[in-house]
Amino acid sequence: MTAQPLKIADVDKAIRHVFIRNLELLAQIGIHGHEKGHLQPVRINVDLAVEDAVVLEDRLDQVVDYEAITRKIRGLVGKGHINLAEVMAERIAQLCFEDARVRRVRVRVEKLHALPGAESAGVEIERRRP
Repeated sequence: MTAQPLKIADVDKAIRHVFIRNLELLAQIGIHGHEKGHLQPVRINVDLAVEDAVVLEDRLDQVVDYEAITRKIRGLVGKGHINLAEVMAERIAQLCFEDARVRRVRVRVEKLHALPGAESAGVEIERRRP
């Protein structure tokens, strides 16, 4: 069971909520010897607080593109081994801030086979644009 997202969209602050839910990828992740050189499933969730456009044209370049962010996440995961879920989450957050409209990001990285008897184990971070 995944956690329910907190409210992010806010009409008074002109914030839109853009999200990616339960993206499952095979990743080289972990500090243990049996994890090195092997792929294991991870689940990634991303929540973005984005500046809301006053006038929204029906064009992709007018919004934060969740498909483009997903491609960046896939590229990051495909680059090679990362020891810690915390580091993966931080790098994903940095990718999201490449779009200047992103004000805040929450990233959850779950390793799906990390603990016997548990659905997942991992980390969730929240970062604000400096």
